Amino acid sequence: MIYRIEIGLKQGVPDARGRGVIGRAKSALGLKIKTCQTRDVYKVDANVKRAEAKAIQMGFADAVVARSALGRLKAPASFDWMLEIGFKPGVTDNVGRTARGAMADILGRDLAWEEQVYTSIQYFLKGDLTRQAVEHLGKDLLANTLIQTIQVFSKDEWLASEPDMTVPVFSDQPEIKVNVIELPDNDAALIKISSDGILSLSLEEMRTIRNHPLREDVKAHRAELGMPLWPTDVELECIAQTWSEHCSHKIFAGTVDYTDTETGKQEIIHSLYKTYVKASTKKVAEKIDWLVSVFTDNAGVIKFNDNLHLVYKVETHNSPSALDPFGGSMTGIVGVNRDPMGTGMGAQLVSNVWGYCLGSPFYDKEIPAGLMHPRRIRDGVHDGVIAGGNESGVPYSRGFECFDERYLGKPLVYCGTMGTLPVSVGGRPSERKEVQVGDWTVMCGGRIGKDGIHGATFSSEELRTESPAQAVQIGDPLTQRKLYEFLMEARDLGLFRCITDNGAGGISCSFGEMGKYSGGCECELKDAPLKYAGLQPWEILVSEAQERMTLAVQPECREAFEKLAKKRDVEVAFMGKYNDSGYFTVKYDGKVVASLDMDFLYETGCPKLHMKGVWKKPNIPAPEKAKGGNRTKALRQMMGRLNTCSREYKSRIYDGEVKGLSVVKPFVGVQADVPSDATVMRIEYDKNRGAILAEGINPWFSDLDTYHMTASVIDEAIRRVISVGGRMDRIAILDNFCWPDPVQSEKTPDGEYKMAQLVRSNKALYDYTIAFGTPAVSGKDSCKNDSTRGGKKISIPPTLLISSIGQIDDVNQAVTMPLKQAGSLIYMIGWTKNELGASEWNRMLSEDQGNPWNYGGDVPTVDAKTALKIYHAMNRAAEQGLLLSAHSPSKGGLAMGLALITIGGQLGATIDP
Repeated sequence: MIYRIEIGLKQGVPDARGRGVIGRAKSALGLKIKTCQTRDVYKVDANVKRAEAKAIQMGFADAVVARSALGRLKAPASFDWMLEIGFKPGVTDNVGRTARGAMADILGRDLAWEEQVYTSIQYFLKGDLTRQAVEHLGKDLLANTLIQTIQVFSKDEWLASEPDMTVPVFSDQPEIKVNVIELPDNDAALIKISSDGILSLSLEEMRTIRNHPLREDVKAHRAELGMPLWPTDVELECIAQTWSEHCSHKIFAGTVDYTDTETGKQEIIHSLYKTYVKASTKKVAEKIDWLVSVFTDNAGVIKFNDNLHLVYKVETHNSPSALDPFGGSMTGIVGVNRDPMGTGMGAQLVSNVWGYCLGSPFYDKEIPAGLMHPRRIRDGVHDGVIAGGNESGVPYSRGFECFDERYLGKPLVYCGTMGTLPVSVGGRPSERKEVQVGDWTVMCGGRIGKDGIHGATFSSEELRTESPAQAVQIGDPLTQRKLYEFLMEARDLGLFRCITDNGAGGISCSFGEMGKYSGGCECELKDAPLKYAGLQPWEILVSEAQERMTLAVQPECREAFEKLAKKRDVEVAFMGKYNDSGYFTVKYDGKVVASLDMDFLYETGCPKLHMKGVWKKPNIPAPEKAKGGNRTKALRQMMGRLNTCSREYKSRIYDGEVKGLSVVKPFVGVQADVPSDATVMRIEYDKNRGAILAEGINPWFSDLDTYHMTASVIDEAIRRVISVGGRMDRIAILDNFCWPDPVQSEKTPDGEYKMAQLVRSNKALYDYTIAFGTPAVSGKDSCKNDSTRGGKKISIPPTLLISSIGQIDDVNQAVTMPLKQAGSLIYMIGWTKNELGASEWNRMLSEDQGNPWNYGGDVPTVDAKTALKIYHAMNRAAEQGLLLSAHSPSKGGLAMGLALITIGGQLGATIDP
């Protein structure tokens, strides 16, 4: 039985949501709405009687401020249009899930999975609006038609209509079948199979997959299992996920033939990752003793004290956020939360960070078809990350925004999480992973749906018109919070042996990769809990539906594990066992639907990429030098620029005080309105030793030379830690490479240059991490940040985010940037050079002169030897209490730096330049 409950505010109660719609509609769309009254609709699809439905209605509504009805509420006194927005079938409805939990409490019984609550929002609008304008409001501001439905009624239509009692469920129940994919000896046909299936596999990879089952040993193995010669759709999807650029990092693992035309030097680089990233950390590790686990797990692990390790990971969620900013970004933050949760034996979450590279919210040119306006992207990613983190009970320590029109095609959405691991769990080092033959393969947390299918493969190519809507997901932070608390309890009780997260590729990735520890794995897909019936076996395997973790549970712990899960209201599924067969075997209803050689799948199967990089220094003119002028006016102009102005309004919405561990906040100063160089927080309530988080990013330097860009952002991330009192000898960094496609092709005719940029960036990473003694402990690369939607190719500038994590012995000695007292002396430590290439100043001049891309000149360089002397001296000064304040200038240089410290301290300063 389906019941409809409508809830609206009582007369005289301010409708903040409606007021927000009026303001946003005017600023974003130019629509003038006189009034907007909103209502919440709950459709209860459950086995309940009308009296019970009435009790549910009363339980859902706040009797103090709201009025409600079982059925339809009386129409507002005055309106012209009614717009109702709900979810499409299969899309996560977080309010509906929460309401379902409340319904179970009201009824006092457990609910069958089929008993659900579905929600929508009604907007009653008054104003001089046409139907087209109301539809515009729905499609381009309030809803995303990929995942939501829109209904528009005029006043007369609505009054004449009956209440809608339909619920968003899949009505069709397709036949469950496993298809055999015959792979012809025809290149065009192979490429078509890859493209049509959104597999993102190259011709060479498709040929490799075609040839694999033709081997005699593979034929014999498949015949023994009663399997066909050609791969099943389950196997092909599994291989595509595993070999995707997103999961296997083929560009960083491939071979590069690199030529530097400036020096004439030519070299062959076998794996950028091994040659530069991993090798530099290995070299730094020879001189330090605080690295615990790097590059082998979901996040980097470093020592903190005798009892705890620090865990840190930063991820990107770019492609999904381009399709659905809210859902894509929320999935980014809840997803990166699961990285520390799945590191070692499972880390406790301490703090989140965020950062976005976007097009200008004031962009006033034509937007290519299929892309969203940057303002909508910005609003959506902020709202999504805030919802995902604040509702998970994890504070936000810091964040940033960069704006450039080249992020119009694909925004960059960075989300990071820091956590803590106990040094040992159950007498075993907490960072160690182990799976034994006979352990159960267990999935716990959320259920599987079509959301997130092809997320890994779709993120491994440019954003195109055919990009799949089902790759969009919406996270459920409340479900994940329950899962997290359950896992921490189960960990401390010793109820599982190994853990990892279900991210890209779903159980295809997590079951198979954990199977590498034992040598094999088998699972039964029919045992997986589904959100709804009708999923094909391959969809169950590769779905990236959120809030799920994979574990290895000892046979003797199964009963206790299930008992605790039931107590904590967490769904778990025992789906198979780990073995040492050498195969990843997947069954559906007892029949083998996939059996893949683990070595072929993970080690030797995927062909190595062979790429070429040719470096030639770009010739970007410098702007004409400024001829005198008003310095005050110039400073004001600099402070009002998009990348140097205050972004406090959005940043304030993030809650940084959850847990109560923060010391140096995201904003500092008398009015707490100036962004701090870095944030400092306690890790334990009763101890003063703290952790420091900061970052460095400057994509504009990439236009001149990515080597110096990389050196600069590494130095910036370190300087920020030093400025608040962090120890130079305990700084680690994370590298997140976001690049336009660097592989030469017809679609990317400048691929050789972009690859050369990537090589130079990696060379600088190697040089400066060693020079500073700051190892890279984790990272991520995303090398397909292009869009061809609307027939226009838009590529991001090469962008490297360096996130730093430092330590301070006593948080009471932390230093903040604002001036503290009149009469203090201001010192500039270091040297100012005539290096203004791609600086905020040169970019401002070039725009003023009508040539916005002519911001060349000498790019700022980093002298690591001199910098180290300064940083160690700053450490000594901080320890001796000699510093009242300290600041690390970056964008806008010394002028912006001085402005910030004076504004923060509400004091003036006399400067002799």
